[in-house]
Amino acid sequence: MFFARLPYTATGLTLTLHVVSALGRGYSAAGLIGTATMVGSALSSPLIGRMIDRFGLRPVVAMCGTAATAYWVSAPHLPFPVLVVIALPAGGLAIPVSSIARQVLTALVPVEQRRAAYSLDSILLETAFMIGPAAGIAVATQVSSTVALTGIGLCFGVLTVALCWFNPPIRHEDEDLGGRRPPVREWLTFRISSTLLIATGALFCLAGLELATLAALRATGQVELTGVLMIVMCVASAFGGLVHGAVRRSLPQATLMVLLVVLTIPIGLFTEPWWLLAIALVPANLACAPTLTATAEEVTAAVPARVRGEAMGLLDSATRLGIGLGSPVVGFVMDHSSAGWGFAAAGAGGLVIAAAGLLRRLRVRRANTVNA
Repeated sequence: MFFARLPYTATGLTLTLHVVSALGRGYSAAGLIGTATMVGSALSSPLIGRMIDRFGLRPVVAMCGTAATAYWVSAPHLPFPVLVVIALPAGGLAIPVSSIARQVLTALVPVEQRRAAYSLDSILLETAFMIGPAAGIAVATQVSSTVALTGIGLCFGVLTVALCWFNPPIRHEDEDLGGRRPPVREWLTFRISSTLLIATGALFCLAGLELATLAALRATGQVELTGVLMIVMCVASAFGGLVHGAVRRSLPQATLMVLLVVLTIPIGLFTEPWWLLAIALVPANLACAPTLTATAEEVTAAVPARVRGEAMGLLDSATRLGIGLGSPVVGFVMDHSSAGWGFAAAGAGGLVIAAAGLLRRLRVRRANTVNA
């Protein structure tokens, strides 16, 4: 799953550079394509997860992988309007790598060790983010964005063959899958819905943080240092994930989310020189992997095994919706102001979205207290 995530981590910034540099569009235009891709993925992820629950991993991966390979290989040869149009269906057929990873870990790891396993998965995800974006940016800037996007497409092809060949388990051998499949209204509780809203806010913030970092470096003519700052961000996040997985009792998802957005807002005050920006990015990213890990823990613990794929699909939808909203909103803010304001927009926007989930959770707890 580490190698499976490498091409995914390179897609966002590489496509942004292609739209901004090769096609001569703005950041908001690049964000529009990202939004269309994420909306397609957000709409289809529960259905893809339900198909995995019913038919297994291999046929679903074969279908989605073929579509992903075709999209990314053809993307650099298409004009901007066509890219926008096909981004929606292409996103809808994306391979659900994160969802698959969580299902495989749930199948292989005992309940009492899942937080540590999810944290390790987050650390490997951050390691992939150190390599993928840096490689994509290096190829796009030193060779061309066409070569970079084509390479991403070929990687998706290899990924599809590998996943179909290994076909890892997505259910533990002791899990009872008999009986009827519970309808959505039985397991999509207030707890799950609030968790999904908080996840959407967190990914809105992280998507905006990434885009604002690229814009800050481009504004000072130091875009070649993007890979260095991405490594700093990923190391900080991986360290946070290591601590989260090692301690016996960690902070809850809601607290970690609030720390993430509050620490993101003031980064815009330290956009230059680049090394000061790198230091300013560390505190917020310490909360990144723990927030994502806590989210996966909550969803896994709250749903029956028979619908885990669909539940993980909903989590993917929530996260991709956050990414899809974060890119154009923060891009719009930066197109009309500066990169520094992008960080403020990322943190504030993420907090507004997550607040709906936080308020929902508080109301449920208050109601439970009154009933008790």
